[in-house]
Amino acid sequence: MNKLNVLLSDLGISKVRLAKYLGVSRQMLYNYLALDKLSDWPKEKATRLFSLLNITSEKELDKIKIDGNYIIEVEGRLNEGVKDVTEREILTDLKGFNKKEQELLTDIINLLKEKLAEDNTKDTYNAFVYLYHYLQSMETTKELKYILAYMSKAMGFTDPNEFVFNPDQQFIFESILFSGMTIYNNGTASKVKLAESHRRFVQDIEHKNEEKLSRTQELNTAKVQALRELGYTEINENNAKEVLEKIAEIQSRKV
Repeated sequence: MNKLNVLLSDLGISKVRLAKYLGVSRQMLYNYLALDKLSDWPKEKATRLFSLLNITSEKELDKIKIDGNYIIEVEGRLNEGVKDVTEREILTDLKGFNKKEQELLTDIINLLKEKLAEDNTKDTYNAFVYLYHYLQSMETTKELKYILAYMSKAMGFTDPNEFVFNPDQQFIFESILFSGMTIYNNGTASKVKLAESHRRFVQDIEHKNEEKLSRTQELNTAKVQALRELGYTEINENNAKEVLEKIAEIQSRKV
């Protein structure tokens, strides 16, 4: 079994992806790999592993020659196998989307699950928390889309002259962002030089949070007043429309 572990490592196959390909949990895969020989595995799982490695028995493990072509072939079979398994799990929840949207969502979910499963430092978890906040804010802050486009171009996924959003604004934003990234990467920026700028950044956020809190308190006050004027003690399904209209009316009195 040590030969198999070495082979998987040489091929760059993670335990997470192999477990997904085999249709088992990571813990179950570790249990399999702790066995003395592949003949001790469930026959279905062993056969599926043989198919991935393009062999017919455990004896052929020693005959495997790892080169670029073999790695590409195994990677292709692994990707297809993982995709098939995951699609069966996910696509039932995606019936309202077209084929391209389903494929995109499936790929995103697969990647998120794999990265989270492999992360031992929680850096990935924290990054995904920020990503969640990012996605929540995209409809109210158009520049977030420009940032995504910039990173896609910078990483070589997208033509740098492609502008799928507002072309003029996106062009200006990308140019400014490139200038900032250049300063960051060439070492001319320093914490000392940017301390004042970061202080203003913090102040701006604190000011926005204070405004948000003030609006929330104002809305809560209007809600309490609306319930009192209508003679209700709470908002429920039956009176929600009436209460919301009353809140809007109360707020309009202050204009």
